[in-house]
Amino acid sequence: MSSTQYPTTLSRLIAALDAGEASAEEIASRYIARVEAHNDLLNAFVEFEPEAILDQARASDRHRARHGARPLEGIPVAIKDIFCTRQGRTRCCSRILGDFRAPYDAHVITLLREAGAVLFGKTNMDEFAMGSSNETSAFGPCRNPWDVERIPGGSSGGSAAAVAAHLAPAALGTDTGGSIRQPAALTGIVGMKPTYGRVSRRGIIAFASSLDQAGPMTRTVEDTARIAAVICGHDPADATSVADAPAVDWLAACRAPSMKGLRIGRPREYFIDGMDAGVRRCIDAALEQCAALGAEIVEISLPHTEYAVAAYYVIAPSEASANLARYDGVRFGRRCADPEDLRDMYTRSRDEGFGAEVKRRILTGVFALSAGYYDAYYKKAQQVRTLIRRDFAQAFEQVDLIATPTSPVTAFKLGERCDDPLTMYLSDIFTIAVNLAGLPGLSQPCGFVDGLPVGLQWIAPPWREGRILTAAAAYEQATDWSSRSPAGFGEEA
Repeated sequence: MSSTQYPTTLSRLIAALDAGEASAEEIASRYIARVEAHNDLLNAFVEFEPEAILDQARASDRHRARHGARPLEGIPVAIKDIFCTRQGRTRCCSRILGDFRAPYDAHVITLLREAGAVLFGKTNMDEFAMGSSNETSAFGPCRNPWDVERIPGGSSGGSAAAVAAHLAPAALGTDTGGSIRQPAALTGIVGMKPTYGRVSRRGIIAFASSLDQAGPMTRTVEDTARIAAVICGHDPADATSVADAPAVDWLAACRAPSMKGLRIGRPREYFIDGMDAGVRRCIDAALEQCAALGAEIVEISLPHTEYAVAAYYVIAPSEASANLARYDGVRFGRRCADPEDLRDMYTRSRDEGFGAEVKRRILTGVFALSAGYYDAYYKKAQQVRTLIRRDFAQAFEQVDLIATPTSPVTAFKLGERCDDPLTMYLSDIFTIAVNLAGLPGLSQPCGFVDGLPVGLQWIAPPWREGRILTAAAAYEQATDWSSRSPAGFGEEA
């Protein structure tokens, strides 16, 4: 198989493996070579062990020969550095975790192994998933393959860049306020956040426990369905994993693409002043395409959208301040050298271990939860969360799906927003409400502005991921946005 013929989507790789046209070892070698060629520039991977990857691939080939193929047999899947894995270090891109090696696999990692996937290194991310640009990583920023002077989005920017640049056919990310969908949009790939409770959170280093959810990042909608089919399901060892969640036939949902008769809501609050004019044109054109495919576009209102960012930046830091209290140099985390006393040991260990953004959010959370301020901030934010959830419930009485921009702008330049945290926080303005309401969301490519990708976000009622996949697959089939690759990082490069 020549390099120019090499399949680049997960589905085509599976077909090539099943037809005997390639082995898992050959596929792994191909992607290892690409990482070695491009990672110095992109900084998408922070943990990469080629020999361990090849050992997994050879084991997969042996399993196929003896027992047949499992759903992801021999497929490389890159892993965000937030998932605990027995193989390699797990550091959440933070200095405080030092060279931590987890004694167990996260539940979704176990499911990927059981499905035959080859774990393909750890990807760069914002420290403890706190960021919208992948610039708060202790290992330096990741770069966007569409323009290496720009950010890939955050916090799953490494996973997004790896898939966009063909360094891996698929990756896992986590989404607390848009951390899968926003980087997927800014790098021109597909990223899905399932309904909260659909995927086990066990073994994912916690940021905000009521918001975090793992999900796939791939090049096509069908590839996303293939990963989702493996990682979704009840985990009795995770109290937030829902036991009686309605089942989804993931592949069937995207293999019958259709928009006929679908009522798609266009919320007026998601088309705001300050939104990039090019992004608006792409989204309007995408909705026109949906109408041409048989959907009905319905103007709707989500009136409490404007409060979502404020509520999120009280709730998420509050939960983060509690979750990150365990990293104190005693129970967990690296300890500073030669402390003078107990107080010095605690304060200096945390000061040296955490980056500026993590410290900012811990302090915000501690303040919001403190006596005298709890009712004014945390309780009020939770009340707003309820109103946002009601907005969506009322909207879904009128429509089947909601379509919005994923991000108000395309990828911005490295360093452009580092000194302005409030502007940085607004990067997730269109994704945060989905997490507050616990809904499923998916971003897919829908155009370009000045050579940079634009993302279309789909939102569905709880547990209706299949409805999203059916619509997104129909849109993907009618356009060619998902087939484009950044110059210099195409499959033949």
